[in-house]
Amino acid sequence: MHALTREPATAHNEDRESVAPVPRPRLGFLGVGWIGRHRLQAIAESGAAEITVLCDAAPEGVAQAQAVAPRAGVAPSFDALLDSDIDGLVIATPSALHAAQAEAALDRGLAVFCQKPLARDADETRRVVRAAERADRLLGIDLSYRHTEAMRQIRGLVVGGHLGQVYAADLVFHNAYGPDKPWFRDVQRSGGGCVIDLGIHLVDLALWTLGFPAVVAVSSRLYAQGAPLGPRPNVVEDYAVAQLDLAGGATVRLACSWNLPAGRDAVIEATFHGTQGGAAMRNVKGSFHDFVAERFDGTRSSVLAAPPDDWGGRAAVQWARQLAAGAGYDPEVASVLQVAEVLDAIYGR
Repeated sequence: MHALTREPATAHNEDRESVAPVPRPRLGFLGVGWIGRHRLQAIAESGAAEITVLCDAAPEGVAQAQAVAPRAGVAPSFDALLDSDIDGLVIATPSALHAAQAEAALDRGLAVFCQKPLARDADETRRVVRAAERADRLLGIDLSYRHTEAMRQIRGLVVGGHLGQVYAADLVFHNAYGPDKPWFRDVQRSGGGCVIDLGIHLVDLALWTLGFPAVVAVSSRLYAQGAPLGPRPNVVEDYAVAQLDLAGGATVRLACSWNLPAGRDAVIEATFHGTQGGAAMRNVKGSFHDFVAERFDGTRSSVLAAPPDDWGGRAAVQWARQLAAGAGYDPEVASVLQVAEVLDAIYGR
């Protein structure tokens, strides 16, 4: 068992010079593969920002991104991108690059929106968060499942006390396919396997829904092709289970996997059990995108949310709108450090 202590969020320094509002922030995009292009399109359609510069080693990705943002220029390198006239940077590159790229951008005075994970471990995560605070720049992480209407409804019930005291939660994310990029299978380049890829969403959803209570202990089992792994594995796991014991007595159980014979494309669920009722989010017919949320009262259930729900780009659009409003460092982003510490504990590091 690994005991964790929560590092409190550092308070915003009100004496700093405030960041001036930027009605149409100029954004650079570093990495315009599928997910980078999806976030680019969401921001472009929202009108919250101007897509100014693109940077990617793959010409075909740049060409597809320019179809959405035809006025965007192309930077030949990361350094050239940083030298561009931009207010913020959206990062969608391999995980091993996130921390260094985000920190470099923040040190240049740019706001940053980064794909998850922000970094491969808690030490890297801490450095990026501190860089954002030091620069007083807005830092956002694409923990996108928070922005589904299903999870918004469930969190509203929990925060409002409508489920009573929540004493247990069960969350799963099984992807029947697994990632198709080789770097996902390299510990040094990815930081881990299905836990850092999928489990990060489960840890974040559980803690975010419950108000980020302290995590007092973590236990876990990791597997690769059915073989148990020890602490600090040097191969990526494709199946994992974990239990988080929270301050106040609640327990969170997690399970995630790649390439599991699940009988469908994906199984994604988050269930919360309280003294006055329960609530659950689940994906519909194996979908990665469609979710329902239900409230449970004894043997009765009622629907809280159902498809359609275009949630995938909401985190990016929210960040862009905050940037346009002049937001600087947001202390709430420090919660990503607690998530990273839990992942470290699951990996035994």
